[in-house]
Amino acid sequence: MLAHLTQLVKDVDGAWAAAIGGLDGLLIEGHAITDTDLNLLIAEHAGLLQASANAYMQTLNAGQPREMYLRGERLSVYLQPIRTDYFLLLALDARSNLGQARLYGREAARKLEGTL
Repeated sequence: MLAHLTQLVKDVDGAWAAAIGGLDGLLIEGHAITDTDLNLLIAEHAGLLQASANAYMQTLNAGQPREMYLRGERLSVYLQPIRTDYFLLLALDARSNLGQARLYGREAARKLEGTL
């Protein structure tokens, strides 16, 4: 798993961390090129992903979310669900390429799905 995450950070312009988390908020595996608390990133984004999934499925009757992108002043994150209990988190900087994040993120999620 670590090899896939490391390669994902290398492949996506502006990526500085990649991690696999559970919807319970626990970090499964992660790789970062900066001094970052991946446990905190996973815990916070697991809650956001669950809240959006509940809104889409129950309130909007729109089905399960397939991906999520959040952009802040100093942090952008791309989330790709893996099965029903896990998700891929890709942390990006201001010069990131969202197209690459989506393309390589989906590919990495498919590869990781077999190991989870």
